[in-house]
Parts: sequence; C-alpha cells; structure tokens
Amino acid sequence: MCDTLQVRWTILPKTAPQPWIACSGCGGLRAFQCSDKIRLNANGRKLDAWLIYKCLACEKTWNRPIFERRNVRDIDPVILEALQSNDPDWIRAEAFNLEALRRKSQRVDEFAEFEIAKEMQHETTHWTRLEIELVVPFPSSTRLDRLLASELQVSRTRLQSLCDAGMFRTDSNRNDAMRRRISNGARITIDLAAETDREQWWRSVATGSPL
Repeated sequence: MCDTLQVRWTILPKTAPQPWIACSGCGGLRAFQCSDKIRLNANGRKLDAWLIYKCLACEKTWNRPIFERRNVRDIDPVILEALQSNDPDWIRAEAFNLEALRRKSQRVDEFAEFEIAKEMQHETTHWTRLEIELVVPFPSSTRLDRLLASELQVSRTRLQSLCDAGMFRTDSNRNDAMRRRISNGARITIDLAAETDREQWWRSVATGSPL
C-alpha cells in the first residue's frame, strides 16, 4: 500500500431519530425528540429504566422502555453506572437504537445531516490511490454516493464514471454499494493515477486540509 494515501472519516449524525407516537397532549400522532435524560424506578431489587422523549409540538413526555422489572444484579455494571449518571455518550448511542424505536413506533424519522472529522492515517510521496475508511458509530441514513459527492466535491455522475472505469471500489464489492447507507468500517479505494491534481485538490478534499 506504499502508493496509497489513507484517510479516516468519522461521521456523526447531528439529529437522533424521532419516533411518531400518539401524543396525549395533542390528541394525535406527533414526532417525539429524545430529551437526553433517563428515568429510573426501583422496586425492591427490580429496576425499570426509560429514555425520556418530548413531543415537538407540546413537549408532552413519552418514556421509551430500555428495560422493565430487571433484577439489578443482572444489569451490566457499566450500563447501570451510565443510567444512574445520565451518561451523555451512552444516552446518545441509545437514542440511535433504531431497532428499539421501531418496536414502539411504526414511523421513525431519520435525518441525513452530519458532522465529519477527517484524519490522515498514512501519507506517502507520489501516491496514486486514495483509500477512505469510514467510522460510523451511529446508524446514518446517508447514502455512500451522496457522502462522497459532498465531501470530495464531485458529481455523482463523475463518481459513477469512476466506478464504470474500474477506478473505484468498495470492500463489499456490491453492485449497489454506492446506493446503500454508509456503514461502520467500510473502505473505499479510488485509483487517481490519471488525475494530475491529486496532490493538491484530491488530497485537500480527502483530508480536510486547505489547498
């Protein structure tokens, strides 16, 4: 890989998924937003835990069960500490638990807006290939082609032409990889040997560094 510029992109969604729940305050289905707060209720050695949501229209609350009537000794000590301290990192991860949300709501809105951090992992002189590793700690609705078009500042048509020419590949090797959601650990490799501006333009957009 001595001819490869390696970068890592960490993608963090800005807004957690919002379930639609029957709101007792509004009298109909409404979108609810995570309040980033936990509610606990102890009954002897049994513990209930909920993640609190608020209606976006009237702020009526809804408690999404994390678990109910769980024996305290059966709870992972790390999780118990996170619940008791309202640990923001643990809560944010739980707020993106789409499977749990879909068990309680037939509609869950997801949001494509994200923040991205770009890090150089390996740089070599006279590189001709660009490898991008994706770190996606929370589920994201962003498609791979949209992410690359936005961050590399090229059109999706241009990306497709690179694919058709065999200069673009993913580690999944799926034919529809470009149209699928981004996933944690995915790697994208682009052959830029024919691009005369790779040392300036492509390096800049891939690493987030100025020209």
